[in-house]
Amino acid sequence: MPPPGPCDSPVYAVLRRARRVWAVASIDGEAERLRRLHRVIEARFVRGDRVVYLGNVLGHGAHILETVDEVLRFRARVLARYNAFVGDVAILRGAQEEMWQKLLELQFAPNPSDVLAFMLSQGVGATIGAYGGDPRQGEAACREGVLAITRWTNSLRQRLNQMPGHTQFMASLRRAAFTDTNSLLFVHAGLDATKPLDLQGDSFWWGGSQFLELEHPYGTYRRVVRGFDRHHGGLIESAYAVSIDGGSGFGGTLIAACFASDGRILDRADS
Repeated sequence: MPPPGPCDSPVYAVLRRARRVWAVASIDGEAERLRRLHRVIEARFVRGDRVVYLGNVLGHGAHILETVDEVLRFRARVLARYNAFVGDVAILRGAQEEMWQKLLELQFAPNPSDVLAFMLSQGVGATIGAYGGDPRQGEAACREGVLAITRWTNSLRQRLNQMPGHTQFMASLRRAAFTDTNSLLFVHAGLDATKPLDLQGDSFWWGGSQFLELEHPYGTYRRVVRGFDRHHGGLIESAYAVSIDGGSGFGGTLIAACFASDGRILDRADS
């Protein structure tokens, strides 16, 4: 049996009355690439278009704060259009945002040293530095204990709160997005095709090894679209899945693809 439809929960974004959807791949702190991509999308934007960022706005690049600012700026421009609604732009929680959120609660982790080491191996150090922190201070705090970790994470949270709109940006992130016709599903890295959306857990961020091998539609969705591929293979289509990671943040390009409601790719932009 196919997985049931999505549960009615605010952790998901619903793209309503979408004629087309622009899906932006993992950005990973590449602010200038995102600015150029936004200019292309804006020039081709038509009434009924929606935008979804597929996670990893934060990440390995050198301009993380500027990247968040650029997402917020473009979101404001889209929502300023005639007859626009707040839900016309969705931002997914990627692995980088998930780690950053967990990092701010590191004092509650059962093995904080191990957790921090894993996060650093996955690139969270760039985000720590962007918000004025030092990973070495975090490692030292883990050796000292809970109070030291709390002081360190509080300093990071204070810096986050000082950046206009960044706290609200983190609060706005969604686990997945789908059209109100339940024909298109957007995720960060992957999913477990045997489970419904509300039981995906970490599959959204750390799954995806067999993503392009989907042998049948996932529930009612004609296509599932992801924005992070650990191999950064570019735009790859299969019968029921599309991957659009060009390697932004890793020396590659930033890709956006424009989808029709039936899952066809209508347009593409690269930066």
